[in-house]
Amino acid sequence: MAKTTAPKPGYRCAECGWRTSKWVGRCGECQAWGTVDEEGGRAGVTMVQGGATTAPALPIGQVKAEVATARTTGVSELDRVLGGGLVPGAVVLLAGEPGIGKSTLLLEAAARIAERETVLYVTGEESAAQVRLRADRIGAIQPNLYLAAETELSALVTHVEKVQPTLLVVDSVQTIGSAQATGVPGGVTQVREVAANLVRLAKERNMAAVLVGHVTKEGSIAGPRTLEHLVDVVLNFEGDRYSRLRMVRAIKNRFGPTDEVGCFDLHERGIEGITDPSGLFVSRRSEPVPGTCVTVTVEGTRPLPAEVQALVARTEAQQPRRTSSGLDTYRVQMILAVLERRLNARLGGCDVFTATVGGIKLADPAVDLSVMLAVASAAGDKPLPAGLVALGEVGLAGELRPVKDVRRRLTEAARLGFKRALVPAGSLEDGTRRRAGQRALVPVGPVAFAPGFEVVQAENVWDALTHVT
Repeated sequence: MAKTTAPKPGYRCAECGWRTSKWVGRCGECQAWGTVDEEGGRAGVTMVQGGATTAPALPIGQVKAEVATARTTGVSELDRVLGGGLVPGAVVLLAGEPGIGKSTLLLEAAARIAERETVLYVTGEESAAQVRLRADRIGAIQPNLYLAAETELSALVTHVEKVQPTLLVVDSVQTIGSAQATGVPGGVTQVREVAANLVRLAKERNMAAVLVGHVTKEGSIAGPRTLEHLVDVVLNFEGDRYSRLRMVRAIKNRFGPTDEVGCFDLHERGIEGITDPSGLFVSRRSEPVPGTCVTVTVEGTRPLPAEVQALVARTEAQQPRRTSSGLDTYRVQMILAVLERRLNARLGGCDVFTATVGGIKLADPAVDLSVMLAVASAAGDKPLPAGLVALGEVGLAGELRPVKDVRRRLTEAARLGFKRALVPAGSLEDGTRRRAGQRALVPVGPVAFAPGFEVVQAENVWDALTHVT
């Protein structure tokens, strides 16, 4: 009788799908630690037979779209990021650093929703009494807001069956464990199992669910990458723990835009949305200061004026420092190289520090021109004209490139009382014309964009610096 051997177990990375015949602590493809788990032997492909369906397939025109209509959370800034509110059956993952205010925001939203619907708040990190104290402090006591402290998935499901909520909040998904999966709660296998069951539960009951997620020290969401693929919406809660300002950004959203941002004010009485954050990221001073320039960035549909600051100081060190806060370090280094090469700026023996005001992070290419002017102003110790905003992308050849939504940005700047704007040539149709035999664009005259607000266009960095000096 022939001897049969059992198939050898295989191991698979939960992050990227890389497979190996032996267990290793670190994935050989994505280099992630602790993501390789046993998947068992595979003797071959198994043919799957047809089974029962949950509902018959329908022509797409007969599918009712009303069931996927978003319902407001009662927090306008959160609705802005979600795309109008929570969709029934949607699963939202909210991630952020410890102590940033995730639980406070969700408890506030849960109380607002509980005014008209039933909400179940499951906490695995705190006791029920601790959550009750926070609810008393922020005024989130509602009769339809149910609270349970559980760390077992089966107990959580039992609470859902008894309460029958329209919204489930789980704080956090890394603290919930399942007896059906191996490992400890918070591990790759446990998180994947718990998240998959919660997603299935939300879809079956047409119940919206919000899961709180931890982040690693690098700032990414802890757990397997499949966690972000399973959910419908991924939100990132940002902010400086030493500041009251908090911002929520959408990284993934199946029901709305992914470029919106919500602004919040976290204080001892809770958290409140900031409907008009313009001016939060601009310093207030009576006289212009060298090394400062204001720009206007766009977050989704919202224009936000932001101030860029620069400090240039001579140093005796062989390696001058280049430090940035709130700006893309590599893009700042590129702008410094353009300044040295195209404008003959002497920055080689200087430390250069650049930062934003208010803790905002600027990745918009339109910020380039303001960074360049701020550094040039700091290097020459000469302030820029008062009431000036600058926006435009700087190229390696020193040219200025137009950016999107220029008119929306300028309208916001004029509303806040700025008097003059410097933009790339071509941003406005009637601002400049080229004279025969000359390289630079020569303005016909400042363009009156709004009463008391002028717009000047420049072709390159030299023209831009000429207009402000």
